[in-house]
Amino acid sequence: MLQARTARGTLDLDLPERQVTLDNQGKVTSVAPRPRLDSHRLIEEFMILANVAAAEELERLHQPCMYRVHAPPTAEKLESLRDFLHTLGIALPPGDKLHPRDLDRVLRRVADTPEARLVNDVMLRSQSQAAYSPDNIGHFGLALPRYAHFTSPIRRYADLLVHRALIAGLTLGTGRLETEEAARFPATADHITATERRAQLAEREAMDRYLAAYMADKTGAHFAGRISGVTRFALFVTVTESGASGIVPVSTLPDDYWQHDEREQTLTGRRTRQVFRLAQEVEVRLAEASPVTGGLVFHVVPDTQQPGKRSRHR
Repeated sequence: MLQARTARGTLDLDLPERQVTLDNQGKVTSVAPRPRLDSHRLIEEFMILANVAAAEELERLHQPCMYRVHAPPTAEKLESLRDFLHTLGIALPPGDKLHPRDLDRVLRRVADTPEARLVNDVMLRSQSQAAYSPDNIGHFGLALPRYAHFTSPIRRYADLLVHRALIAGLTLGTGRLETEEAARFPATADHITATERRAQLAEREAMDRYLAAYMADKTGAHFAGRISGVTRFALFVTVTESGASGIVPVSTLPDDYWQHDEREQTLTGRRTRQVFRLAQEVEVRLAEASPVTGGLVFHVVPDTQQPGKRSRHR
């Protein structure tokens, strides 16, 4: 199965989930990456096979299908991704007709390097959001021409719709998908796509609050981190150990006039020529943690950045 996945050239992002551990009083005691074992990968491959089989069977039966679709990245997002990879000395093939394997080659190139986590995060942000639709456009990330969510036990409403369409097509008994329900598939697809994204946002915000609560009693402590975003008004830093992300306001940087280069993703001091660059390692001090909002504010510890220092990928 892994050989088949490699042959068709899928985009295999390495984005470990974080596991929050609470004590009996509900206090966060640790935040750590959730391990991804070979057994997990095996189950993922089985699920993908089941999802493909369900979509193929519904097409064979001429039944409506609630596809899980994933469009290729937009030209604008590809350009932003190219600009980011340029800062690491990495180039993508020209044009906007990239295959997932082109992006996966980049991931393999940076695997086991300090920049791997950031590249995976930026690659994820460059992708179009997956959605539900009765109209099939394929799944770009998995490099599959047809794909539908179908699991047992049922996890999502989309799975239930697929199950009921199969019951109808295979005349398996009660619970079939009725004609009037199939006619509402476009509206249903929009609704369950919106509720899924709302749930994902709630999950991310909950994780941010857990991380802020975990860091709240560590104000003043120093952490190893990496710059995960550069804007004209702030740096964004992700802590290596926990994955917590926070802001470093420009006003807290050494006294200078800081010039932002959007293409190079840098902040450069006009007087000191000190450079802060995307993916750069920095040591930061936690200045503020707000569990209510999930916000973290860091200050860069002086003398942890050498002027003009570039990513080791150059």
